Amino acid sequence: MAFYGPRLVVPIDVKKKPWEQKLPLHNRWHPDIPPVAEVAAGEVFRVEMVDFSGGGITKEYTAEDIKHSNPSIVHYLSGPIRISDTDGIPAQPGDLLVVDICNLGPLPGDEWGFTATFDRENGGGFLTDHFPSATKAIWYFEGIYAYSPHIPGVRFPGLTHPGIVGTAPSMELLKIWNERERELEENGLKTMKLCEVLHQRPLANLPSTKGCVLGGIKEGTPEWEKIAMEAARTIPGRENGGNCDIKNLSRGSKVYLPVFVEGANLSTGDMHFSQGDGEIAFCGAIEMSGFLELKCEIIRGGMKEYLTPMGPTPLHVNPIFEIGPVEPRFSEWLVFEGISVDESGKQHYLDATVAYKRAVLNAIDYLYKFGYSKEQSYLLLSCCPCEGRISGIVDSPNAVATLAIPTAIFDQDIRPKANKVPVGPRIVRKPDVLKCTYDGNLPTTRNPSSAT
Repeated sequence: MAFYGPRLVVPIDVKKKPWEQKLPLHNRWHPDIPPVAEVAAGEVFRVEMVDFSGGGITKEYTAEDIKHSNPSIVHYLSGPIRISDTDGIPAQPGDLLVVDICNLGPLPGDEWGFTATFDRENGGGFLTDHFPSATKAIWYFEGIYAYSPHIPGVRFPGLTHPGIVGTAPSMELLKIWNERERELEENGLKTMKLCEVLHQRPLANLPSTKGCVLGGIKEGTPEWEKIAMEAARTIPGRENGGNCDIKNLSRGSKVYLPVFVEGANLSTGDMHFSQGDGEIAFCGAIEMSGFLELKCEIIRGGMKEYLTPMGPTPLHVNPIFEIGPVEPRFSEWLVFEGISVDESGKQHYLDATVAYKRAVLNAIDYLYKFGYSKEQSYLLLSCCPCEGRISGIVDSPNAVATLAIPTAIFDQDIRPKANKVPVGPRIVRKPDVLKCTYDGNLPTTRNPSSAT
């Protein structure tokens, strides 16, 4: 009997470490990481993946694991997968790889996830100067819905998606990445005014052998040592796609990825049950293990045909994404505005990052009035299906950013009313998120007018 389902090309055993898997995983980008599988254009295939931490963050009710984790090691990726056309000719540099997301979800038997913030001394997040402690919330899945005992009174459908889909860089592109990111890390604190407002560190994670996993390349060999000192971290999105964290990239979506090496060497990982725009807590989606069912096509010469370089070389391009038709339906939203004036009252010039930070802080303080701790709200706004927008970018001196929260996710009405904020035991939210102490000595940013 003919088999019509997707072919499993990368299996995962969640009880094993990333380097113990049948097909070893990797947590770096480099053109010499060997493919673990090959698929033909038009073939539907299945890729399974661990959560971004490779099982390092557990479902135990403690935040000690997140406090002592190393965010610079992330993410563990499944692949690379070599892509060829129906004649067996592999994708070539300059082609465009079309990746159809046919289906996706959590791995059966592992239907849970977590949202967290790293300790400020260990990377922090978007608001680490306000929330320096490591925190964590566990989420459980009921079909398409998620709920957490650590953020009670909230339930919402997930818009499940992979945080990372990308192709391998060429050596030329890898050199461009490493040079520009090294320049930022070495000189950014002295030259970038935004560093006075955003306190997530380091500014860039440079190549390192620490925690490096290179798939089929054996650790400790001369080849491994050489590649580990060149290979790029998986933390930021780049020209190859990578960690773009686009929350709407769910079922029915397409990704148009530039090809830089023969075979494209497609990798994916960092599965999210749900995420808010910006993933502000850094470890801020509902992180989980999961699977993707994909189909690829190759557009020969598609990079030159469809992608315009924005930089000094033809490699300075970016992917195109086509959002699918499946997503939760929300009709009512509460929208919070932020402008490019920081917490000290200092005016910034058309700075959308400062404006978005203000919008998020405004939303957190508002939800505090309804019985949620600020840590609960921070994690919630990072992982629920909220919508971030740049609403204005031309009206000097203020950029305007907005954060829209779907009101239906709450079990109470959170809109402003004439009879003021409700009071009573119903809105006292216990327990709180799992939390560790902050043992560092960096100063915490305080808004003098904020709720205590």
